[in-house]
Amino acid sequence: MENLIQIKQPYNSLEELYEVLKKESGFECSKEYDVWEHRTDTSGQMAQCIVLKKSGMHAVKLLFVNENTVKVNHIIPNKLMHAYFGKSVKARRSILEVITGAIKQAVLVKSQQQAFEELEGKIKSLAA
Repeated sequence: MENLIQIKQPYNSLEELYEVLKKESGFECSKEYDVWEHRTDTSGQMAQCIVLKKSGMHAVKLLFVNENTVKVNHIIPNKLMHAYFGKSVKARRSILEVITGAIKQAVLVKSQQQAFEELEGKIKSLAA
């Protein structure tokens, strides 16, 4: 689950967007290093993103793709839960890993979609 959202001019930096979401969203909001994609910034350091968290299993990650566009991705914020229930990025997986991955996705997809839409709605309120 992923979406691109145009953000209004006053909120077009990570810090300003973080402050607004922390005050107005009603969800737990934090600014963290992007350990889900391991992106780097212009200085070669690990890039930061905003995590808007609904529960231990449901959150969205916000990052700027350009000056006023935010990319919103569904993530599992808990690192341990992400290891078990997150999407596998291994090049080769055994048949057991493929089957359990399909079962996890089938069980989690509806609740993840609902949480994503709810969290995305908060961000769309800041849209241009």
